[in-house]
Amino acid sequence: MLYLAQVQKKGFLGKGELRLLASQKTEHSWTLITKEDIVPFSDTDTFNEGMLVIADLSGSHEGRKVVSVKDAKDWVLDIMQKFLKDGITPAFLQQETERAEQWRQSLTLQSQELNRRSLELEARREQIQMLEDSLKQEKKLVESMVAQQNSDPKHKG
Repeated sequence: MLYLAQVQKKGFLGKGELRLLASQKTEHSWTLITKEDIVPFSDTDTFNEGMLVIADLSGSHEGRKVVSVKDAKDWVLDIMQKFLKDGITPAFLQQETERAEQWRQSLTLQSQELNRRSLELEARREQIQMLEDSLKQEKKLVESMVAQQNSDPKHKG
């Protein structure tokens, strides 16, 4: 797994470690690491104190091992170039975030309205079904009264 990290040297002998700053979730998605997360790193002669690097680590959290480390300069410059070329500024990102939030709220309201209408339609359908059942019962009652009247000898002829 890839991490953005900062090289740290400790003590006179320069015992090294990597302070993990962010981890890659997908090709274009990274998550900041909010709590301090340190991984031992022996190749501190190649990298200066405080340098940003891209570190490929293997293993689980406790048993992580450094697979490879490279200078993050080209990676950071590439990201900046893409952002600047496309005109993506913090203000633009803020506007897009606000637009996305407005869309989300609008979709939520539309969904709630559709749910309300669906419930109203269901209630009306049930009312119509009850009226149909009531009419069927009344029809049977009327038919039964007509049949009874037709079969009653007093009413014949």
